[in-house]
Amino acid sequence: MKIRSLQIDPLDNVQVALQDLYKGDSIETEKEKVVLQDDIPAKHKFALQDLKPGESVIMYGVLVGKVTASIPKGGLLTTENIKHDSAQYGRRNIKYTWNPPQTDRFENRTFDGFHRSDGQVGTANYWLVIPLVFCENRNVEVIRNAFLEELGYAKPNPFKSLVKGLVNEFQSGKKESETKLETFSNSTNRQLFPNVDGIKFLSHQGGCGGTRQDAEALCALLAGYIHNPNVAGATVLSLGCQHAQADILKEKLYQFNPDFDKPLHVFEQQKEGTESELLAKAIEKTFWGLVAANKIQRKPAPLSKLCIGLECGGSDGFSGISANPVLGHVSDLVVSLGGKAVLSEFPELCGVEQNLIDRCVDDQTADRFTELMRAYAYAAEKVGSGFDMNPSPGNIKDGLITDAIKSCGAAKKGGTSPVADVLDYGEYVKKSGLTLLCTPGNDVESTTAMAGSGCTIILFTTGLGTPTGNPITPVIKVSSNNQLARRMPDIIDFDAGAIISGEKTIEEMGKELLEEIIQVASGKKPTKAMDLGQDDFIPWKRGVSL
Repeated sequence: MKIRSLQIDPLDNVQVALQDLYKGDSIETEKEKVVLQDDIPAKHKFALQDLKPGESVIMYGVLVGKVTASIPKGGLLTTENIKHDSAQYGRRNIKYTWNPPQTDRFENRTFDGFHRSDGQVGTANYWLVIPLVFCENRNVEVIRNAFLEELGYAKPNPFKSLVKGLVNEFQSGKKESETKLETFSNSTNRQLFPNVDGIKFLSHQGGCGGTRQDAEALCALLAGYIHNPNVAGATVLSLGCQHAQADILKEKLYQFNPDFDKPLHVFEQQKEGTESELLAKAIEKTFWGLVAANKIQRKPAPLSKLCIGLECGGSDGFSGISANPVLGHVSDLVVSLGGKAVLSEFPELCGVEQNLIDRCVDDQTADRFTELMRAYAYAAEKVGSGFDMNPSPGNIKDGLITDAIKSCGAAKKGGTSPVADVLDYGEYVKKSGLTLLCTPGNDVESTTAMAGSGCTIILFTTGLGTPTGNPITPVIKVSSNNQLARRMPDIIDFDAGAIISGEKTIEEMGKELLEEIIQVASGKKPTKAMDLGQDDFIPWKRGVSL
């Protein structure tokens, strides 16, 4: 018989509906029958016992909320009867032991990557064109328009022909109801440089006008993009007078790698003279940079050279029991094989802090995590907000009604391995194992930071559907449920919905997803975000604007 609801942890006093359930339905639990007192939509939770105001709501085995209005046994949990609450956290108090997963299937496997002189291996080979300040965004766009069509990197815009067809139909007297819309697909042209995956043009609204700390953080982020092994070299445009100076960028680069040797061409408009002179020089250097980058070819690399980012966005009530645990198993597999995994989004670790603290390899690492979490929470509270305001209307509609419920499910992406390191925003991954990276919960700000910290593949779970990609790091989109994968096949790469239906286990799907990663990392399979040209890039502006 198909399982209709799930109790995630034996300590929980709630269950999750795996399908729509109805008032009067009788649900068998391990201890007794529960007769539902309300309709329970799929992904939402119902009480396993009478809950009175002030009592705790336990899910994933931890505190996730506080009851504000009486909930009968079998009653629906809503924003009207519970509010966010989470446990306090403190010092690391246990010596964590870990049982790594079996990795026999992957022990001698490789992916075909781009080997860099510093030992990093990329899953792609891009050239970057970057502005140090928003004043140069237009010049970046001019270079973009000059290159993409001529070199075959431009993605055709099928909607031009759609608009042309609509114009023709309108002129011929047709009405809207008579117009037939078609679905188009993108395809890339044959490229002049087959070993270069593309030229990526970043733009942003920073570099000047904010605090010096903002400018320094931006330079660290951009340096991380250039240092990322998915990048062969970069062209950098500077105005000259802004806070984000080229010297700061270079300083950050040499902090990441004292022997940095990638081609780096910096052009300062206030020194070069006219815009046309600046652009001509930048375009010429970029072209010959592409010629050099094209000489680098993919070669086999062990899976220990992978650095995967773990992200979620547009989460639903199934994310924490299907897609996110699948990422957690993949993270454990990659870590067991000697690779790196990065878990970010600090606002979405609320409620599981003590678990992560206890998993840290030493007190110094644990203290760094505590310091960053508390500083972030304090900064949010200072402006009248807080982690409790994190769930979006879409999250709440689909069952994530407190930040702790959302966070406990989100943290499942980090698996069970020890926490090897903790990094602040703009720092670069150094150690094998699981790293915690301080970023916002905002999808694009977080994925932007992970690529800047060295991630060469990003795994992105979603239950509602999120069209997010990254300029330099392939983003593999993982659906938490079958319905989403069927409804939005143009953005979903991998469907973890078989876990909800009971057809497959988390471990089985984790191994399947690692196989998918190997294909993408080897350049044999583009992601849907790559096909759609979703190059989302938003730096996190931590300071105030002056």
